[in-house]
Amino acid sequence: MLRAACMTTSPKTGKPGEIPGAAPDVTVPQPATITPLRRVTVPQLARFKREGQRIAMVTAYDATFARLVDEAGADVILVGDSLGMVMQGHPHTLEVTLEHMAYHARCVRRVVNRAHLVVDLPFMSYQVSPEQALVSAGRLVQEGGAEAVKLEGGARTVDAIRKIVAAGIPVMGHIGLTPQSVHEFGGFRVQARNEDGAERLRQDALALQDAGVYSLVLEGIPAALARQVSASLAIPTIGIGAGVDCDGQVLVMQDLLGLDDRFKPRFVKRYAELAGVVRGAFAQFVREVHDGRFPGEEHSFAGEAGGAAPISGGKPGGYGPG
Repeated sequence: MLRAACMTTSPKTGKPGEIPGAAPDVTVPQPATITPLRRVTVPQLARFKREGQRIAMVTAYDATFARLVDEAGADVILVGDSLGMVMQGHPHTLEVTLEHMAYHARCVRRVVNRAHLVVDLPFMSYQVSPEQALVSAGRLVQEGGAEAVKLEGGARTVDAIRKIVAAGIPVMGHIGLTPQSVHEFGGFRVQARNEDGAERLRQDALALQDAGVYSLVLEGIPAALARQVSASLAIPTIGIGAGVDCDGQVLVMQDLLGLDDRFKPRFVKRYAELAGVVRGAFAQFVREVHDGRFPGEEHSFAGEAGGAAPISGGKPGGYGPG
């Protein structure tokens, strides 16, 4: 069985493979790039590190976008507690609960066929005790379909990591700018800029590797430090705002797609500018409804006396797929 992103044709250029609203150098993969479906696993990610193959991780929080991310060939999908900001509208991640994470993980799990699925442990779901951490991680596996969990923090999380790993649940670590510590940092600020901070981060990375994490997110740290840490570890590192020399990269889906044109951090590359495209589509729908132009005859049904207009793939009287 093969999976592929849908081919598109740009309305401006008519060239197949171009994405409307995308940056000029972004195209949809063509059929020649399709590879057989094979689920990405923890051992496979370790092999990627050994072989020098970069890891692409993208966040997703719902079935619609998770399916697209999976079909695009992402190696890892992260159901991140960043949903508190991009889905719930909070200024930080601290109000996200374990129930929220399990719900969104279930939505994603239903449609992901290839990517490795990681789910964040939210604030105060693992900090109380190693036993609490294990129970929370187990719930994300049982209720959310997670294949691994991610937690934030350095040496202080070692006991929790060991407890979870001992139960057979893979753990991804996360150090540097850890968003759940936003108040401790005084905001979302680049970390480990001086030598003392850099040495603490190096020691944290080694401590987490020794505790059993299978990979490590490095967020918001100097690129040179991320390069040093990545070279010193046997496990893969995944960077965000940490330079190009990590073993992989992650971006929040909404940032990658340019869905919030108010948010333009330095570390994000927008592969599309969809805020305007989406806003324009909504505005056109509103205008056509107000003007009485939608729905047209081609979007309407007729009874037997009037004949049934073929819709939805040519099925008479159909109402969507199936």
